[in-house]
Amino acid sequence: MIYTVTFNPSLDYIVSVDDFMLGRVNRTRAEIIYPGGKGINVSMVLKNLGHDSHALGFMAGFTGQEIVRLLDEWGVQSDFIRVEQGISRINVKLRSNEESEINGQGPAIAEEHIRQLYQQLDRLEDGDVLVLAGSIPDVMPDDIYMDIMKHLSSKKLHIIVDATRDLLVNVLPYHPFLIKPNNHELGEVFGVELEDKEEVFTYAAKLQERGARNVLVSMAGDGALLVAEDGHIYKEGVCRGTVKNSVGAGDSMVAGFLAGYLEKGCSWITLFIAMAPSLGFLGTVIGMVQAFDKIQQVGDISPTVVAGGMKVALITTIFGLIVALILQVFYNYILSKIEALTSEMEDSSISLLDMVIKYDLKYKK
Repeated sequence: MIYTVTFNPSLDYIVSVDDFMLGRVNRTRAEIIYPGGKGINVSMVLKNLGHDSHALGFMAGFTGQEIVRLLDEWGVQSDFIRVEQGISRINVKLRSNEESEINGQGPAIAEEHIRQLYQQLDRLEDGDVLVLAGSIPDVMPDDIYMDIMKHLSSKKLHIIVDATRDLLVNVLPYHPFLIKPNNHELGEVFGVELEDKEEVFTYAAKLQERGARNVLVSMAGDGALLVAEDGHIYKEGVCRGTVKNSVGAGDSMVAGFLAGYLEKGCSWITLFIAMAPSLGFLGTVIGMVQAFDKIQQVGDISPTVVAGGMKVALITTIFGLIVALILQVFYNYILSKIEALTSEMEDSSISLLDMVIKYDLKYKK
C-alpha cells in the first residue's frame, strides 16, 4: 500500500486575473478550488494513474472538512488527524501576467496529534511505500522527517522524501528510497548555484553518496535528471506545449516515478511465461537422455527400461505448460485492467477538457 503524509494540507484557491494590478480592485476571470499539499498532490496523481493510496496528515475546521470531501470526490482514501485549534490553511494561487502565491499558516498541531500520526505509521507493513512531502508547520520539530525514518527503520519500507534543506539532508543517513529536490534546492543544499546539467548530476551523485538510493532532480524548462540506484543516469527534456499551471509539477513527477516503479514488475511475468515452456522442453530432453542411457546400459528397448526417462520428460513438459498457461491468463487479466484504466483516464481527460473549454467560453463573454 502507498501512504502519503501531508503535514500542512490546504485548500488551493486558484484564480485567474487579466492584468493584475496592485492597489486596485481586480476581478477574477476564472476560479478553481482543489485540495492541496505536496503529499495530497501525489495521491491525486497516483489515482489518475490507476494506483490507490492512503492520504495521512492533519486537518482542522471547515476547510479541513472540505479537503476531505474533495478527496472523496477524487476517490482518494484519507485518514487525517483532526486538530481542534485553527483551520486548515487556504493557499491563494494567482494567475496573471506572472504566477504569485499567498500561503496560509495552518492549525496548531500539538504533541498529542504527532503521537497519533506515529501510531498510524506503526501500522505500515514491509513493502509499503511512504511519501513524506512538503514543508512542515512552524509548531512542529524541524527534524520530524528524520525522526519518522528513524522510528520506522526496522521495517522494510520504500520511503520517498520531497523536501528542502535540512528536512532533506537529515534523512540521508537512513537511506531513503527516493529524494526529489529541484535544481535550485539541490544547489541550496551545497551552497552553490548550479549552471548546467553536468553540475546538477555532480551534486545529485553527492546526495546519493551520502545515503539516498535514487535521486530525481526536476529542472523546470530543462527537464529532469535521475541518478538511479543501479548506477544508470537518465536525462529527459520537457513535453512540448504551453504551460497552463506549474502547481504540482514536481509532485506529479514523484507520482509518475512511483507508478512506473510499481508497474515494472509486469516484465517479469512475460519473462516467466516465455521461460516456462522452455524449461519444460529442457526437462523433456533430460528425460529422453535418461531413457537412452538406460537402453545403452541394459542393451534392451523394453517399456520398463525407458519408462523412467519418458515419465520425467512428460511430467516436466506438463508442468511447464501449466505454469505458462496460468501466467498467461494472469498477464492478460493485468493487461485488460491497464487498458480499462487507460480508457477511463482518456475519457476523464476529454471530459475535463470539455469543462475547461466551456468554462473559458463562459468567462470570456
